[in-house]
Amino acid sequence: MAGHWADFQYEIYLNGMNGTVPRLPTDLTRLEELTEQRLGPGPVGYVAGGAGDGSTARANRAALDRRRIVPRMLRDVRERDLSVEVLGRTLPAPLALAPVGVLSIMHPEAEPAAARAAAARGVPYILSSASSTPLEQVAEAMGDAERWFQLYWPKDPEVARSFLARAKASGYSVLVATLDTPLLSWRPRDLDQAYLPFLRGVGTANYFTDPAFRAALAKPVEEDPNAAVLHFVSMFADPGKTWPDLGLLREHWDGPIVLKGILHPDDARLAADAGMDGVVVSNHGGRQVAGALAAADALPRVAEAVGDRLTVLFDSGVRTGADVFKALALGARAVLLGRPYVYGLGLDGQAGVDHVIRCLLAEFDLTLALSGHAGPATVGKSDLVAGPA
Repeated sequence: MAGHWADFQYEIYLNGMNGTVPRLPTDLTRLEELTEQRLGPGPVGYVAGGAGDGSTARANRAALDRRRIVPRMLRDVRERDLSVEVLGRTLPAPLALAPVGVLSIMHPEAEPAAARAAAARGVPYILSSASSTPLEQVAEAMGDAERWFQLYWPKDPEVARSFLARAKASGYSVLVATLDTPLLSWRPRDLDQAYLPFLRGVGTANYFTDPAFRAALAKPVEEDPNAAVLHFVSMFADPGKTWPDLGLLREHWDGPIVLKGILHPDDARLAADAGMDGVVVSNHGGRQVAGALAAADALPRVAEAVGDRLTVLFDSGVRTGADVFKALALGARAVLLGRPYVYGLGLDGQAGVDHVIRCLLAEFDLTLALSGHAGPATVGKSDLVAGPA
């Protein structure tokens, strides 16, 4: 990208000379509250909610906030380059949009709108298996842009193989297999609303259009959608999966494979031993295990264990450019951004997602420069200190 991401602030200030202010806040931590005011409690609760009492989501934020950046002075940061090498591809910044399903509950343009915004900025978009839109349509919306596919590993191996074949044929270059959702957790915000989009046939587009899934139905989806939903529920996840089962993924995917949901260094070592290419240190944004370890607290140990064997990525709690900086200092190669872009989508469609990407990377660019760095490569553990718990 020509110029600096930080130049976005001057664009905003110049527009202000004509009386134009941003449609959305530039403080991305404000988006959740604004989204709750504008959208219904069901959709917002589904996105914002966490497991149990929300303690893990709060721990994610506390772990990032507790770590403080130590800026260095008189370093030449006039020319900056935020690009990074991740899984054999060059990204314009250490950022990808995390897989988030059922985006049609937030905005009618759903996943294609988010994907177009990512493509326009050169940021990889990771499509969820639980998309509201078939993966082929999302790929078409992105043109030749970088796209990855996230797999919720189903019980039916034929459906898994079919998903991988479809994704490969549609130009998805990296497979992200989520391991932390063999069952849905206890989520009071959803339970109190009795709100689960999948039971309404939302987030099932990849399944309902899949030939292997459809072949297992007694009647076509169009004739008996309720039966299709019940079949989806019965095979969506598999709590019986174990490490040897990774062989199926490697057999049917010839590109990079990243395992998402890793918190223990021994699991990261097992991933490396199994021939995987990367891990995402993640607790699913606090949505799966109440009382779990904060992802930022897990990150240094995982990076130390396998950083020379695997690409280490990070999500869960990222809200600001400073958070991106901290994740890199703790050992991540890049971060995945989840809820903030989904709130941007809900508030302003594709333009809202674009706003979130530009704000986050402008703030990250400025945080880098003001901390004495001209690029991500020089950021390390010495740039942080631990504040009070």
